[in-house]
Amino acid sequence: MVTTMCECKCGDIRPAMIPLAAQRMSVEEALLSRRSVRAFLPRPVSRSTVERVLEMASHSASNSNGQPWQVHVLTGGAKDRLTAALLQAHDAGARVQKCEFDYQPRPDDWVEPFLSRRSEFGQGLYGKTLGIDFTDLVGRDAHHRRNYEFFGAPVGIFLTVSRHQLDSALIDAGLFLQATMLTARAAGLDTCPQASFLDYYPVIRNHLDIPDDHRIICGLSLGYADTSHRLYRFTTPRQCVKDFATFYEDRNEEALTMDVFTSGTASLPQAPTQEVSAGRVMDIDHAAWAGWNQNSPEQSVGERASSV
Repeated sequence: MVTTMCECKCGDIRPAMIPLAAQRMSVEEALLSRRSVRAFLPRPVSRSTVERVLEMASHSASNSNGQPWQVHVLTGGAKDRLTAALLQAHDAGARVQKCEFDYQPRPDDWVEPFLSRRSEFGQGLYGKTLGIDFTDLVGRDAHHRRNYEFFGAPVGIFLTVSRHQLDSALIDAGLFLQATMLTARAAGLDTCPQASFLDYYPVIRNHLDIPDDHRIICGLSLGYADTSHRLYRFTTPRQCVKDFATFYEDRNEEALTMDVFTSGTASLPQAPTQEVSAGRVMDIDHAAWAGWNQNSPEQSVGERASSV
């Protein structure tokens, strides 16, 4: 454990504790074990843990170091009141016709290969995992409503960015969001990024102090996954590198690069389920980032779908 001086321009210079323990989740492990969790335990997450996650995410890259993001964190009664208002708006059919920005195509405007991937996602989530038929609109809506309950997570987060930075702010937001999810995963937490909240952005603005010159990017559920829930078994496939990457190099350079890579680098790890800490095997979903916040309670002993 080392101490460095925090560079936050928040009026106080304080030491930032950076864990350097040997047993810690790697970037690869965080990436491979991250998933969009749609069933959380009621187990609380301390404010200091959320602050630490956001502090790490604040080191994300941004255009000209503009850092155009703001984050709104809800817990307890504040989250419950927003949930109640969102469900009321949903049940009253108050979904907006146009979001604050063009998030995704209209249902009839999807093209291949994205249309097939979206269809596969819907069949996997509703049909195979939840057993809800495509024609069961009541059943589908019952699940969709859970978005506005943050899937039972104790922490709800909203990410906004300044309109003044134009579309570059959307890239910055994606970098910040990914860093938030990976840092949370490394701390033994799980997340679910949710665009479904955009359908009721006026309700969110009515409950949160969001500047007019900011646009709401998405919501994020944060907490501990309920690994016993059937939704925890839902996973989605990924494309192979050869399907989305094009390399431009001559044959000699390619051969040299591949030789160096294969001789000096081990293969990427598989999605982890356990790690060893102090000689004890731990479920990685509940293993805290070593040296992290040890005094926290949790460290002891059609539809606009959420992302995957």
